[in-house]
Amino acid sequence: MSKVVVTGGAGFIGSSLVRALLRSGAGRVTVLDNLSSGKQSNLAEVSDRVELCVADICDYGAIAPILAGAERVFHLAAIPSVPKSIADPVPSHDSNIDGTFNVLRACQEGRAGRVVYAASSSAYGDTEVLPKVETMKPDPLSPYALQKLVGEYYCSVFTKCFGLETVGLRFFNVYGPRQDPSSPYSGVLSVFMTCLLERRAPTIFGDGEQSRDFTYVEDVAGLCLKAAAAPAGVVSGNVYNAGNGDRFTLNQVWRQLCAIEGVSIEPLYGPARAGDVKHSQADTTIARRDLGHNPQFSFDEGLRRTLEWYRHSLVQT
Repeated sequence: MSKVVVTGGAGFIGSSLVRALLRSGAGRVTVLDNLSSGKQSNLAEVSDRVELCVADICDYGAIAPILAGAERVFHLAAIPSVPKSIADPVPSHDSNIDGTFNVLRACQEGRAGRVVYAASSSAYGDTEVLPKVETMKPDPLSPYALQKLVGEYYCSVFTKCFGLETVGLRFFNVYGPRQDPSSPYSGVLSVFMTCLLERRAPTIFGDGEQSRDFTYVEDVAGLCLKAAAAPAGVVSGNVYNAGNGDRFTLNQVWRQLCAIEGVSIEPLYGPARAGDVKHSQADTTIARRDLGHNPQFSFDEGLRRTLEWYRHSLVQT
């Protein structure tokens, strides 16, 4: 790829994608990030092969020249939190809807080749039917879920109206190294990892029987690359589930982590959070057919790799 841009490329998932791109042969990757949650340290060991452009996707004038002429754009920049979107919906609306429109507009006007968009499984809402299939009617339960769904629709419209190639990937509870556990809006596994290593009980919101299709970050990055390379006539304008096809309850996950570490710690429980989906599981049939989706990491292996990263990270800090 002659020019590749990753918006949100200094973040947890974005920095893993940058590494995957470099491993796949990209000579240099342009990262567009406002560093509000992303960190330059996430790119430290590949910084000599990355061009970091500090800009906000809400600023069209700043991002348009960065995106112009890109062969592939991976749009991951967002404020990715259900609770945060409920507590303060305006910033996430600005970033996730207006910012996404800016990215698509800049790519269309700047003649970019294809946009791979990080959508969200939260768009499905709390459907009783499992696993969740792309053809199901969306039922977002939070501003964040709605915002990411609007981004999907904008991608589809830019494909139909303006000929911009787009592919949407609905991420399902991505976890792995570099996920920041310090924020109250962090993913549950990053919180579990730090609690486990510090030998303290985590607080689980609800009864812990809510289940998730946890997806290791390197499998997500790999699927992004496949979405970028798939034939346009097959995938452009479509959205695909980016999950593993399994699901585990939070209680199961905590017990499994305790078993890996050889400890026994009873979790605490708090009230369920507004906007949380009870169960989430991806049907990956279409992603396997069209994109060649083939997750490489079992949940147990992903947990062990992530736990080791957090152990090393805590030692360093």
